Amino acid sequence: MIYYNGQMQTCKTYTVLLLPLIILLLSLSLAGCDPAVGYVSTTKRSTLLSPTLYVSTQTPTASPTGEAITNFSPVIVKEYPHDSSAFTQGLVIHENILYESTGLYGNSSIRKVNINTGGIEKIRYLPEQYFAEGIAIVNDRIIQITWKSGVGFVYNLETFELINTFEYQHEGWGLTYDGDLLYMSDGTEKIHVLNPMDYSEVDVIEVRYNNEPLQLINELEYIDGSIYANIWKTSEIAIIHPMSGRVTGWINLEDLVERFHEYPRHIDVLNGIAYNADKGKIYITGKLWPKLFEIQIIQP
Repeated sequence: MIYYNGQMQTCKTYTVLLLPLIILLLSLSLAGCDPAVGYVSTTKRSTLLSPTLYVSTQTPTASPTGEAITNFSPVIVKEYPHDSSAFTQGLVIHENILYESTGLYGNSSIRKVNINTGGIEKIRYLPEQYFAEGIAIVNDRIIQITWKSGVGFVYNLETFELINTFEYQHEGWGLTYDGDLLYMSDGTEKIHVLNPMDYSEVDVIEVRYNNEPLQLINELEYIDGSIYANIWKTSEIAIIHPMSGRVTGWINLEDLVERFHEYPRHIDVLNGIAYNADKGKIYITGKLWPKLFEIQIIQP
């Protein structure tokens, strides 16, 4: 029972009177209802999706384990000369200048290179007992690691004068810097995280692809929140999430490597990634390659 103007009325009577209003209100509610997520306007449903998937301009594919993997191909923007006697182990660009570490016993060096001509503007050779590997630049210092010696060298960026050395308990392969921490690969699935002030190890990342350890991680470069890594003996670069260690993408450079098959002089594997953050440009090369390539990466 309900009362109106002091008179008791039956619910049935007011149900008839209110029925059109109830139908109208119900239809308005259903118009904003998304059956998949409840009473949320469809214009706001995107906020419930993974932000990474929603804002990405790429279309990730799924690995057998269900992980989102994006596969990229390179587009060559420009070619530059590169010293074909340089056994490239590390590559980095700092303030639009290219620095390179070259390996081999008795021929290891650190170099300042003219990116347009490939000419060496400054060079320092290591003692012949060292096989140089990756490099990174931290402020006014160049840090260079070695393969099996367990020794890293710290140089003055401007003069290449040796400032200090440090030690580590594993092989040294690649090295990169994210602005806060150093990352060093050792040829396994591990990436060692170092304090850039005293080079002490603060963490270890175990890199995995399809829930399996990704071995032979070589030269490293930190690009826009991810670690890009050459995988030794392959023509691919893995894109690694630095917190989880998960591979989130691959860059396939097989077509680029193929062009050297008829080159009259022997070349070695793809190795060397440099990123010019000021210009948003990626450069790659390899051991004993006669070319340095500026590339853009696209989804095939």
